[in-house]
Amino acid sequence: MVRMVTFFLLCISSCNFAEEKNNDGEIRGVWLTNVDSEVLSSRENIRDAMQFLADHHFNLVCPVVWNKARTLYRSELMDSLFGITIDSLYGDRDPLQELIAEAHQRDIAVIAWFEFGFSSSYNMNGGHILKKFPHWAAKDEKGDLLTKNGFEWMNAYHEDVQAFICGLIREVASRYAVDGIQGDDRLPAQPSEGGYSPYTISLYKKEHQGISPPKNHLDRQWLKWRSGKLNKLAGDIYDLVKNIDKDILVTWAPSIYPWAYEEYLQEWPVWVKEQHADLVIPQHYRYSIEEYRETLDSQLRVMVEFNLDKAIFYPGILLNIADYLIPEDYLYEAISYNRQMGINGEIFFFFEGLRKEEGKLARFLKDNFYQKRATLPFIPRYQKLNAANQN
Repeated sequence: MVRMVTFFLLCISSCNFAEEKNNDGEIRGVWLTNVDSEVLSSRENIRDAMQFLADHHFNLVCPVVWNKARTLYRSELMDSLFGITIDSLYGDRDPLQELIAEAHQRDIAVIAWFEFGFSSSYNMNGGHILKKFPHWAAKDEKGDLLTKNGFEWMNAYHEDVQAFICGLIREVASRYAVDGIQGDDRLPAQPSEGGYSPYTISLYKKEHQGISPPKNHLDRQWLKWRSGKLNKLAGDIYDLVKNIDKDILVTWAPSIYPWAYEEYLQEWPVWVKEQHADLVIPQHYRYSIEEYRETLDSQLRVMVEFNLDKAIFYPGILLNIADYLIPEDYLYEAISYNRQMGINGEIFFFFEGLRKEEGKLARFLKDNFYQKRATLPFIPRYQKLNAANQN
């Protein structure tokens, strides 16, 4: 009862909050997966989904392009290495190309999401990638295949593995009219339990006068050395994309800091500080407004601590997973708190949550916050391509 009263008072105090402000520059984004979703299974489904987003005044979609060790676009690199041009579910289609066309037609920007990152498989002992390239495997201190929460990992410090992931990113950035690319909590990342493959040990010894790495995977210097390699990779990816087209955004959706650093060696404040991020979207996935506020406050303190520009910071909000659907009062309070803290947008995980229960959350967002269409603050590549097409 107290919770609902609080929600009612917030609604009154907002006084049609969305209508009183200029919504230009507001980011309204959503991740689109190929798990628990049929959107990418046909062009018609894609068209309907993009129209649904446009009707509810969303302006950004982040579709998965790399998951389950397969691409959701037609990849010459995957074909040359593994004889797998695209996930077999899509046959001769190219879901990414179809989605870009339908999204851009409705003024929705597209950021290609490399969800699987450095994972090689999920509960498949390395899958087809490590079957062909066993020396790509990441190893834990016991010498076993690095596995965490069911995901098996490639060695993110290996130059051939890095070249492979960069090759996938290069394909998308150079061949598709995407507005950006995105890594998440697996790119660039590596569970901190790893780093013990022969390749990585040799690399460490070479840089430390023949001394072996610490057996304690949480040793502070050992954490720093490995995260430093990933920091450099973040910069390499940024430069790779910008050399293709400076207007393609490089965005990251890591876990919250410092947990991201301690568990997955993601020192993402360094990526931002070194100007290797156009947007950073930490995953503020919490199940209560109290936890959400506490998490957001902590991440904003990180931005201040590292003297980072808050203008590129947007929280990821958990909308739906399995049977969980965010309550409306929590959603209202979370977005209200974002605006109170000077954050002009958010990205939701994931699309299907908007359509659950006959689209109630999509309507709720449109009625309370997204009443007017909003122009994105950053779609330089789309604007440029659109202008060229009109000429």
